[in-house]
Amino acid sequence: MTPELQGNGLLARLGEADRERLGEALRRLVAHGSILGTEPGQTDLYHWCRLNREWVEELSGLLDLKVFWDHEIRLLQAVPQTGAFTQRLKLDATLVLLTLWYEFDTAVRDRGEAPPIRLTVTQLNDSLDAKFEPLRKHLPSRTRLREILSFAQRKNLVRYSPAEEAAEAIIEVLPTLKRVIPFQDIAEWTRHAERHLAAVSVDEEEETP
Repeated sequence: MTPELQGNGLLARLGEADRERLGEALRRLVAHGSILGTEPGQTDLYHWCRLNREWVEELSGLLDLKVFWDHEIRLLQAVPQTGAFTQRLKLDATLVLLTLWYEFDTAVRDRGEAPPIRLTVTQLNDSLDAKFEPLRKHLPSRTRLREILSFAQRKNLVRYSPAEEAAEAIIEVLPTLKRVIPFQDIAEWTRHAERHLAAVSVDEEEETP
């Protein structure tokens, strides 16, 4: 925090420890998108944010971040409302996240499972192949998939536990993914997926001599 903020500024009402906590919360929300109160290293920070909800929401709003609370699972999530904190993904990463969204939604909505939703890398690859078979040459390699899952973990969208056998590594899909990709239902997911399929098909036709 700047000396102005610490001294005579708006944050003067907060003690030094609280200012540090507020800064930590905002940095985590910007970098990772959420604070997971169920994670041992984030439990205290989540509870501080809940006790100081107005500060968190007001300063997040200045950054065009909309804050969502889910106290039942101790989740605080900040979703960008403008392009400043959004990230443009490559096609393979987009397809992976779309597939993870589908697996999460069908597990919760159709099978009544409680988050997080668990699946193996093999199951994810099988689902990718089934849903996007026409785009098979755009699907990620094993190394690239690991990179995408590591990115998703940094953004608190999944928990990813590498295994000795890469195909058996466990992925836990977190409910944060549903707000980052805010489809209302499978029908909206299907329309979005079909647009990717159609766009790539057109590109490939144009490249054909």
